[in-house]
Amino acid sequence: MPEPAGTPQPLQTLLAFDFGLKRTGVAAGNTLTRSAQPLRTVAAEGDARFDAIARLIAEWQPAALVVGVPFHPDGAPHDNTRRAQRFARQLHGRFRLPVHEVDERWSTTEALADGARDADAAAAAILLEQYFREHE
Repeated sequence: MPEPAGTPQPLQTLLAFDFGLKRTGVAAGNTLTRSAQPLRTVAAEGDARFDAIARLIAEWQPAALVVGVPFHPDGAPHDNTRRAQRFARQLHGRFRLPVHEVDERWSTTEALADGARDADAAAAAILLEQYFREHE
């Protein structure tokens, strides 16, 4: 049976992003091990952010991208929800890769509780592993 469109195939790399207005955490993982590793935080805005992301995409050659979308604890959207969704659309438009959104409530809190040195990149890894769990 064929996989649904946009579903990663075995042995594919994915990049995940924990979007923030000033910093965006980035992680990489693959569909074989279904695990993720924090890469770095892009401390840039606007075109500089996308230039840094373009370099990461060229290096890692991902099959798809994952973006964390924040919500209030009760699930209601807020200003950053729309900003993250816009970022996801921009990624798709610029890089022509499938972009998947995941609920990122508590990912940074979890990364900090785990003692991460780079909480933004660690949060991106948490988001990517959440994506893998949701698509088993």
